[in-house]
Amino acid sequence: MKFEQYDLAPEIHRNIADLGFRRPTDIQYKSIGPIMHGDDVLAIAQTGTGKTAAFAIPVINMLHEKKFSSRSDGVRCLVMVPTRELALQITEVFQLICEHTRVKTFCLMGGVEQDPQIAKLEKGVDIVVSTPGRMFDLVSQGHLELSKIEILILDEADHMLDLGFINDIQQLVKKLPRNRQTLFFSATINPYIKKVAYSLVTNPIRIQISPKDPVARNIEHSVAFIEMDDKRFFLERMVNENPESKILVFVRTKVRAERVNMAMEKLEIKCETIHGDKEQTDRLQVMKRYKAGDFKILIATDVSARGIDIPNVDFVVNYDLPEKPENYVHRVGRTGRADKKGIAVSFCSNDEKPLLEEIEGYIGKPVEIMNINKQDYTETLAFTAETKSDWKTLLREAEEQDLKRKKKKKK
Repeated sequence: MKFEQYDLAPEIHRNIADLGFRRPTDIQYKSIGPIMHGDDVLAIAQTGTGKTAAFAIPVINMLHEKKFSSRSDGVRCLVMVPTRELALQITEVFQLICEHTRVKTFCLMGGVEQDPQIAKLEKGVDIVVSTPGRMFDLVSQGHLELSKIEILILDEADHMLDLGFINDIQQLVKKLPRNRQTLFFSATINPYIKKVAYSLVTNPIRIQISPKDPVARNIEHSVAFIEMDDKRFFLERMVNENPESKILVFVRTKVRAERVNMAMEKLEIKCETIHGDKEQTDRLQVMKRYKAGDFKILIATDVSARGIDIPNVDFVVNYDLPEKPENYVHRVGRTGRADKKGIAVSFCSNDEKPLLEEIEGYIGKPVEIMNINKQDYTETLAFTAETKSDWKTLLREAEEQDLKRKKKKKK
C-alpha cells in the first residue's frame, strides 16, 4: 500500500510526499486506520520504525477536517513525552505534516522562559507536545486548558514510567474528558507497563511490531572486551580510523561524559557533550550543531538515547554498557535509521560482563564478539597521542629507550 491510497486531506498528502514518504512502515500501516476510525490504540514497536508519523498523520488529518468555533476554547490534542529533546523532535514532525493545513502545533518544555509559551497558548493552538513538568506548571497557573482535549498521546511511555512519571500521568488523566481517544506508544512493554496502559485506554486496538531480534536488521552490533582505563585509547583509535564518520558515544553518567570529553580534547579531537546538567539552551544548541555536522563526535548520557532522530549517525559507541538492558536497544537504534546501515560497538570491561549477559538475555542472542588480539591491544595503547605521564606511558617510554640502547651497542 502507498500513502497516496489513504483517505487524507490533499494538504497532508502534499506534505508527506514532500517529506519523501511513499509507503507506510509496518507500525504506520497498522496504526493509521484504527486511529482515524477513532479507536484507542496500544502500540509497541522498536525504535526507528516511524512511530511519530504513525500517530501524527492521522491525528492532524482528523483535526484538520474538523471546524472548531475558536482555538481559544482550548487545546484539542495533547502529546506527552519524557524528555525535552524528544518533545522538540516530535513537534518538528507535527509541524512539517501540518504545513498548509489549519492545524497549529506548539511545544511546551521546561528549561526556558514560560512567558513566551503562555503568550503562544493565549493565541490558540490545536496540538501541544509537552514534557510533564512544564505542562503541569501551566495547568496549575491556569494558562493551559485541558477540558477540550479530544486526543491524548503518550509517546515513549515506558521511559516516562521509568522516570517516575506514573503519578503525573494519573493526575493528568483526571483533568481530561472521559470521552477522549487515547494513543499509547512505546518501544518496550512489560507486565507493569501493560497494566498502566490498560488503565488508560478503552477497548484498545493492540499493535505489536516485535521482530525476534529487537535490534534493527540493518545495524551491525558487536562487543569488544576492553578494560575501563583503556577505553579512551580505543575510542581515539576508532575516531582516527573513521575521520569523516558521525559518531555518537554513550556513557553512564554526566561526570563520565565530561571526563571522556576532556580526554578527547587532550587529543585535539573535537567533540561535545549532552546530559541533564547542561542548560536547556545549551543542549538544544549542541544537538542543532551535531545534526548540522558542525562536529562529528557527540558524547551523551541516556537522555539522548530515547526516540531522538539524529540523521546519518554512522557509529554508536557504548563506551559504558547501560545498566538497563532495554537501553542498549534504544542506544544502538540511533544508527541504522529507516533504510540506512549502521554500526554499533560496545566497550565491555571485566566488571561490565554481567551487564552484557543481561543485554544478551534481553535481545535473545549473544552479541558478536570483536576479537582484539594481544598485539593489536598493545599497539592501540602504544600509539595513542595522549602524553599524560601515567605508569603505562612511562613503562612504554622506558622500553623504547632500552631498545634504542641495545641497537646502539650492536652498532
